[in-house]
Amino acid sequence: MNPRHPVYIISKSRWKSRLTSKALDFMKVPYHIVIEPQEYKEYSSVIDKNKILILPFSNLNRGSVPARNWVWDHSIKSGAKRHWILDDNIRTFYRVYKNNQYKLDSGVGFKIIEDYTDRFTNIALSGMNYEMFVLKRQKYKPYRINTRIYSCILINNSICYRWRGKYNEDTDLSLRALKNKWCTLLFNIFVCQKIATMRMKGGNTDELYKQDAKFDGRLEMALALKRYHPDVTKIVKKWGRWQHSVNYKPFKANKLIRNKNIIVNKEINNYGMELLKA
Repeated sequence: MNPRHPVYIISKSRWKSRLTSKALDFMKVPYHIVIEPQEYKEYSSVIDKNKILILPFSNLNRGSVPARNWVWDHSIKSGAKRHWILDDNIRTFYRVYKNNQYKLDSGVGFKIIEDYTDRFTNIALSGMNYEMFVLKRQKYKPYRINTRIYSCILINNSICYRWRGKYNEDTDLSLRALKNKWCTLLFNIFVCQKIATMRMKGGNTDELYKQDAKFDGRLEMALALKRYHPDVTKIVKKWGRWQHSVNYKPFKANKLIRNKNIIVNKEINNYGMELLKA
């Protein structure tokens, strides 16, 4: 079972690792991988050419934002009402059941998130939480409402925003939507295992997140978000490095609006999922 909305991976200089691509191939989930033209030879040597989309620009030194906006327009031209956009450093996708994480072997998690999102008319963004934030020793609701959506995002193509800036663009997009009374859903029942920022070569690691005596990439990331959203953003130091801290409490008043055109079956639908022994 696969998602019905198009899935895009934005990737740069990671044809050797291609973690997200491998994860989706394992689950047999169709996708496009979006790359810059100078890297086509390398990517096409390891990925089906039919899955590759080539950007009409390269090396703009603006991170992934231009590529993200190009993908947004591409999905609209394809007739899609929503689209998935994934980072290229996601190793695995899991279902969370009774606080245990089970590796997915199909795209059913994407499909369930799509179907649930469609139950409401005012969801701008939804997506999967990180597996490291869903711990075995704690209880979690199936999803969190009105918070940031990172790395594995289902975007409503009708919202009137586009990606901007160079840093923390996912937090910025989430906040702009929330400030305009949209809702977001961050799912805890399906999660992704993502390699932490700056821990992996390629992508924007060298371009945006470098660390030296003259430039602190992490501090600049935090400051960039504070410049856009000073009303809800603070700069703090955690684990020996600078971080942004966002207050999402002002958005508790944003309420989900049911889609009257969607009839929800009262019977439990497990979408054919079964727990299999390894």
